[in-house]
Amino acid sequence: MTDDPTPARSPLELLGALAKTDAEISEQSRLVEIYTMEGLLQIWWWGEPGAKDVVIMCGGAMGGVTGPGRALYVELAASMAAEGRAAMAVDYRKAGDLSRSLLDTCAAVDLAMRNGAERFVVLGHSFGGAVAVQAAGTFPHLVAGVLTYATQSAGCEEAARMGDTPLLLLHGEHDSILGPENSMMVHALAGHGEVRTFPKADHLMSEVADEIAEITGEWVRARFDEHAGR
Repeated sequence: MTDDPTPARSPLELLGALAKTDAEISEQSRLVEIYTMEGLLQIWWWGEPGAKDVVIMCGGAMGGVTGPGRALYVELAASMAAEGRAAMAVDYRKAGDLSRSLLDTCAAVDLAMRNGAERFVVLGHSFGGAVAVQAAGTFPHLVAGVLTYATQSAGCEEAARMGDTPLLLLHGEHDSILGPENSMMVHALAGHGEVRTFPKADHLMSEVADEIAEITGEWVRARFDEHAGR
């Protein structure tokens, strides 16, 4: 038996891009659009392209880039950019399709690495929680932490592939779409991590927007600092 001489293809190569555009939206942000035969991938990128610390932000099954709470992703991205870090919100080619959304997220990581990124924290809301967990399992050595909000458990069956990657799961106890047992299941599948529940919060967690924003900011910064010190 001989080794396969075919070189492995990167996530960006696997997309089969037909064209790519990169437009500056503001002093802090730009929009990268990658056109493929399977749809348009949009990546909203805040901060310096060459930043070593990058937050990857994954939306739900309906798509979107603002995240839970009151546009948590946008607020976090702006603060990361102000600190010399970066953040990328992935607007999937086909929201709700886990395999395609995972490739889209890995392509964002690939793009950031080509610009100098060294470590990532991956966030995911609802369906995006499964995307975040699978992404961390794909490149655990690069991921400083995974933080989910009202995650689904479907798609997280191989959460143990994350290894000892720090994991925090936030969930509203009044979630009418995905109950908190989903986060508890992911915690069990991963074999580690922490689940925090919020008595008055529903699926979008807008009732505790300020609280989850504060938790997120502190946790993300701590994970980057911890990973950089290894």
